[in-house]
Amino acid sequence: MTYDRLVCANCAAPVSEGRCPVCRASRERMQQEGPFGGLSPATLIGLLVVLITAMALVAHQTA
Repeated sequence: MTYDRLVCANCAAPVSEGRCPVCRASRERMQQEGPFGGLSPATLIGLLVVLITAMALVAHQTA
């Protein structure tokens, strides 16, 4: 989830606007999560399954 869709529980404004210290801290934390921070756990598990399957196919072809 991206911070532009979140609403702050402290000030009831969009987190992306950064109106209060809580908004600004949440926005900063979400920006620092890295490339996989916005992906859902289901998406990450799906990518892991695809990676393992691809590695198994490559190992099977070289054996």
